[in-house]
Amino acid sequence: MSIAWMAGLTILVVLMGLLLAGIPIAVALAVSSICAILPVLEVEPALVTGAQRIFSGISVFNLIAIPFFILAGNLMNRGGIAIRLIQFAKLFTGRIPGALAHTNIVANMLFGAISGSGTAAASAMGAIIGPVEEKEGYDRNFSAAVNIATAPTGLLIPPSNVMITYALVSGGTSIAALFMAGYIPGILWGLACMAVAYVYARTRGYRSAGTYLGKEKIRTFWEAVPSLLMIVIVIGGIIRGIFTATEGAVAAVVYSLILSLFFYRSIRLSDLPEIFMDSAQMTGIIIFLIGVSSIMSWVMAFTDLPGAISQVMLGISDNRYVILLIINVLLLVVGTFMDMTPACLIFTPIFLPVCRELGMDPVHFGIMMIFNLCIGTITPPVGTTLFVGVKVGNTRIEDVIGPLLFYFAAIFGVLLVVTYVPAVSMWLPGIFGYV
Repeated sequence: MSIAWMAGLTILVVLMGLLLAGIPIAVALAVSSICAILPVLEVEPALVTGAQRIFSGISVFNLIAIPFFILAGNLMNRGGIAIRLIQFAKLFTGRIPGALAHTNIVANMLFGAISGSGTAAASAMGAIIGPVEEKEGYDRNFSAAVNIATAPTGLLIPPSNVMITYALVSGGTSIAALFMAGYIPGILWGLACMAVAYVYARTRGYRSAGTYLGKEKIRTFWEAVPSLLMIVIVIGGIIRGIFTATEGAVAAVVYSLILSLFFYRSIRLSDLPEIFMDSAQMTGIIIFLIGVSSIMSWVMAFTDLPGAISQVMLGISDNRYVILLIINVLLLVVGTFMDMTPACLIFTPIFLPVCRELGMDPVHFGIMMIFNLCIGTITPPVGTTLFVGVKVGNTRIEDVIGPLLFYFAAIFGVLLVVTYVPAVSMWLPGIFGYV
């Protein structure tokens, strides 16, 4: 057995064993990687090299963007914008059958794009609009399924921390290009779910919700504008080259802090220490994961494991459609039992070289991978967004899975389009000159 396959088998066996034993994913990544390199290096050099890789992995300037985007998301989550975005979304969906479900979808897309968190979107929107839907006679499981299926769209529509993580682990892919590439796939995800909700609503006879009157429209619009401006300021500034992604993250924090404290007045100064602590804890988890994943990336590169896997996969078929289908299936399976960040850190170095051999742009592959992992957030057994959506929807997973299957079918259809039609991801980055 070659060194590459021995390292790969060691990583797989040790990693799965530690995870099944309940060891934290970051520790499991570090231990499995060190074990994989021991047949080549002695214990002391392996440990020293591992420590060096952790330090070099987190000593990247662009990583500063992650804690700031997390803090901005937490400020906005607590800043009372959810109800304003729901009211804003209703301006466009009020006359459609099943209007409240469509409002939930549009609001999830907007809120996720601002907060960058699928679980936050599912929690905020489900808690607010779910009781209204139940009062209007909507089936509780249908309402929860709509909320769950569309909450991950904010992970594709920027800003998105997992895109920053992918940009770093893929070897310098443009963050701005990834941000631009995520818009159309994220919007298509939402539109596909709206089509399913429309058919279901027509079948069940869910009526439209009506629209606001003239003055109410103006008031609703202006109340939502400050929240929506965050997208324009941050993403627009990055695209126009006014500031980098890191500087854009800082701008997002400053803007969301001013908006929440002084405009909406939904956060008090006394709330800030708790918000800062929550943000610091989440940042610590993600940064440590990135650090220990650098050990695994180095082990894979040292043993040429990605090259060995590329040869095997390309040996199965020389048809790019078949290879991409296999990668999609593997990523979908991975997403069911692994969170997005560690999955991105582990499998990008494995599958990206294969896709490069097929002539696939790293930006296109990144969006395809993130799309797959977003689906994993709404599938058991580790679907965090699924669990949050079920909880706030006051229902059970077994009752929601039935309605969710129709949304899964629509989402899988969009995934195939994103995979096999590069223009879906690459058109906007191409227009702005990033690719």
